[in-house]
Amino acid sequence: MRVRVRVPATSANLGPGFDALGLALGLHNEVILEEADRISVGVEGEGAGRLDEDAKNVVARGVALGFEVAGRPFPGARLQCVNRIPLSRGLGSSAAAWVGGLVAANALLGEPLDRAALVTAAARAEGHPDNVAAAVLGGLAVSCTDGARVTAVSLPVPREIAWVVLVPEMESSTREARAVLPDSVPRADAVFNVQRVSLLLAGLGADRPDLLDLAMQDRLHQPYRQRLFPWMEAVADAGRRAGALGCVLSGAGPSMLAAVRGRGDDVARAMERALREAGIEGRALSLPVDAAGATWERLPET
Repeated sequence: MRVRVRVPATSANLGPGFDALGLALGLHNEVILEEADRISVGVEGEGAGRLDEDAKNVVARGVALGFEVAGRPFPGARLQCVNRIPLSRGLGSSAAAWVGGLVAANALLGEPLDRAALVTAAARAEGHPDNVAAAVLGGLAVSCTDGARVTAVSLPVPREIAWVVLVPEMESSTREARAVLPDSVPRADAVFNVQRVSLLLAGLGADRPDLLDLAMQDRLHQPYRQRLFPWMEAVADAGRRAGALGCVLSGAGPSMLAAVRGRGDDVARAMERALREAGIEGRALSLPVDAAGATWERLPET
């Protein structure tokens, strides 16, 4: 049996929703899995020649985890990965790898795991639930961890809002981006973020894009990550001046995410210019929301 899985890129946090919000975007990795008696991995696109092509590959580890969670022995698999999500840019490439492997294994086994079980397994592997919940469920995923269990809900996003992603030609380590965060924050900052993440969800639910600039403000992670990305505020300001409804760091960075009306070409060019003025090249992509999340199809046997 052969299956093909399609997994979206994701942007976590959306400003104030640290480790709780994730948005699935219309940029996808694909995984083709077929049964085999050993593990082999081929990689095309992003990460080709860099990523492991054996059992250490994260997609292969995701397949093995899927068999483990389903309580089935894992003999091996032949994997072909077509990667379009940039690596180490804050767009959920690691989450897509875990989810791609898990969903492929689940499909091969006849889908013994529901989506809630897939989210929980992927969050355990990834270490936090925001990106994996969006990758599995699609849309705007709100996730909550309670011990080992993850509860996640996907919400629709107004169709008139598109999303511009600025992808710098530099990589960043999620571990490093988390290491700069403090262990505790002032209560005023916590209240600031609770108010804004609540307003963000209310504004999107009520189709009030005019609220996004205020609602996407943050004090929990972006001020601390500024030392890693000193150009962040200049790029965000440039995006807002060009018409962005809100502009934030995408996940742990270095990519930036802007909410826009329409295609957002002016916003994209303005963000690229601001980044270039800081001495860094980058490309801006205008992406729709992926409402479906990870999907799979059966392929003809070879």
